[in-house]
Amino acid sequence: QVQLVESGGGSVQAGGSLRLSCTVSGNTYRAYRMGWFRQSPGKEREGVAAIDNRGTTSYADSVKGRFTISQDNAKNLYLQMNSLKAEDTAIYYCAARGSSAWGVFMTVSLLVTAYTNWGQGTQVTVSS
Repeated sequence: QVQLVESGGGSVQAGGSLRLSCTVSGNTYRAYRMGWFRQSPGKEREGVAAIDNRGTTSYADSVKGRFTISQDNAKNLYLQMNSLKAEDTAIYYCAARGSSAWGVFMTVSLLVTAYTNWGQGTQVTVSS
């Protein structure tokens, strides 16, 4: 079972930067996708950035050019957030889904329904 623990959230002024980390344990899947999502009060959870085991990435239009998703050799996940805006304020979640079966491919996805494992979230607050 994959376990995900986010860290790195906090408060920052508009224009500033934060780096979120997601410590991953139990990811022994042959193929997988991982992603960052966010949810603000009164809004649905939305996909921010995603990556698959081949290194393909995808970003929401609202964060393209400002956010960068990456992964290290231990499969821990990161989200570098630059030029932050007040509308980026939300709880940010790390998510994953994988498969150990041969012949299964996990393509990148920003859909909530494409993931089965979730972290507890970390708060990001951007003040204008």
